[in-house]
Amino acid sequence: MHFHVITLFKEVCEAYTNASVLGRAQKTEKGKGAKHRGKKIEVKYYNLRDFAKNKHHKVDDRPYGGGPGMVMYAEPILLAWEKAVGRKKDQKKVKTLIMSPRGKKFDTAMAKKLAEKYDHLVLISGRYEGIDSRVKKILKAEEISVGDYVLTGGELPALAIIDSVSRQVPGVLGTFESLEEERVSSGEMYTRPEVLEYKKKKYKVPPVFLSGNHKEIENRKLSQ
Repeated sequence: MHFHVITLFKEVCEAYTNASVLGRAQKTEKGKGAKHRGKKIEVKYYNLRDFAKNKHHKVDDRPYGGGPGMVMYAEPILLAWEKAVGRKKDQKKVKTLIMSPRGKKFDTAMAKKLAEKYDHLVLISGRYEGIDSRVKKILKAEEISVGDYVLTGGELPALAIIDSVSRQVPGVLGTFESLEEERVSSGEMYTRPEVLEYKKKKYKVPPVFLSGNHKEIENRKLSQ
């Protein structure tokens, strides 16, 4: 899976995608007996200012028809998109998403569909009041929302989508069982020590989790 992030703040996103699970998934595994040795995902960034043709690399202007704030130019976004995937032979394997609070709600079902159907995801992270509406029309892009709230920019939603979709790519988490959504799970979980003492009060792990009876443990989780 190849992720292409069009943004003004590459450094904000890289700190997250280069760390932990996502960071490892972008590296080639070494050593004998390693499964899925190649990279599982690839994340590339495209700074919009690099595609602005004006003298000061300006990427926004006042909107036609008036209104508050500034709107991002279409041309730099279109040029960045062309740099990312414009020459791919199989455009059916390319999906372009615009981060927007007005978009379709993103969920795990969508993450699975994106991972299964596409090889390239282009994530357009807008700023200010939004982007020129002609971008959506030209690229046949889909607006996506990660929640019922408004953020300063599209970088956080893009990272959420990269994280969620990557989990569905074979080998990223190591084993299928690592997917919480594919197994019985609840918010109740414990680890060592068996008895935790905090401010002179003792907190014990419920006996069922120490019993070794997997059926009872599963029932306990289901009840939660």
